[in-house]
Amino acid sequence: MESTDVRVLRTARDWLAAGHRLQLVTVVQTWGSSPRPAGSMMVMREDGSCVGSVSGGCIEDDLIQRYSRLGGATIPQSAPELVRYGVTADEAHRFGLPCGGTLELLLEFQPDFAALDSLVQQLEAGQLVRRTVDCTTGKVTLATLAAPEALHFDGSRLSSTIGPQHRMLLIGAGSLGEYLATMALFNDFAVTLCDPRAEHLDSWSVSGVQITREMPDDAVRSFQPDARSCIVALSHDPRLDDLALLVALHSPAFYVGAIGSRRNSENRRQRFIEHFGETRTSMERLHAPVGIYIGSKTPAEIAVSVMAEIIAVRNGVALPRTMQVAEAKAQLEEI
Repeated sequence: MESTDVRVLRTARDWLAAGHRLQLVTVVQTWGSSPRPAGSMMVMREDGSCVGSVSGGCIEDDLIQRYSRLGGATIPQSAPELVRYGVTADEAHRFGLPCGGTLELLLEFQPDFAALDSLVQQLEAGQLVRRTVDCTTGKVTLATLAAPEALHFDGSRLSSTIGPQHRMLLIGAGSLGEYLATMALFNDFAVTLCDPRAEHLDSWSVSGVQITREMPDDAVRSFQPDARSCIVALSHDPRLDDLALLVALHSPAFYVGAIGSRRNSENRRQRFIEHFGETRTSMERLHAPVGIYIGSKTPAEIAVSVMAEIIAVRNGVALPRTMQVAEAKAQLEEI
């Protein structure tokens, strides 16, 4: 499964190459509650076909009626337009925007093929790209970035960071890994599984996952973690998990986690500090026990808690300590 952004942009490029008329739609601003965040994109063809999303569906339906043959109109050959939905309570209700939310969209009609093709090629090569659109002329400029930048819109220019998929490296095959890999794929992560144990890999059933049989520390190095990467150790075997974690903790990965009980997690921290030169400060990067506390018992429920924590960290959400597994269980024991 590939990134939604890449899928939208590749589709737009391919439709243009095939001679279709289309519009590329980007959410540039939101107020109040909104179904999709700023930067979300969709592409719509003249016959009403769409890829991507800018709302829960009602905005897309209105765009189809306004700009497709299904609504008796055609996609124009003109400069971009800025349109706003949900300005009044009646409009918000009509378009299904929650709690009186409002969103502003940039509509690019027949965007430049060469710029789209260049952008898609850069994204497929794993580059992080800033795409800037002149909202008056439609001219697009591209620049590669070393780190993501916040979306910027000043009313006349829109700059957004578009990047390759977030990546997940799982250490250890098993039912928990299968559930977590499935959830990660549906959340636009590219997933790699590492397990040197053939007997564990033989039963792996999730497709779309890259598999490596390297030793975990070598796998982390080969993975080349960056700021869009997360690493989760799930083998329950310290000979495998610890090797991977020792390398991962000193990488740029935005999230490093490990399965285990509270006692095993604390023992691991002590081992790392006493024998491998780690410190209490460096160990703060390790999410262990992994996940947030939701009373999970089954592998599927644990995978939900892990994926929720990863998404929260990726999105910059500071979770309260009471949601950490160790803290929550300790408080329950005091009751």
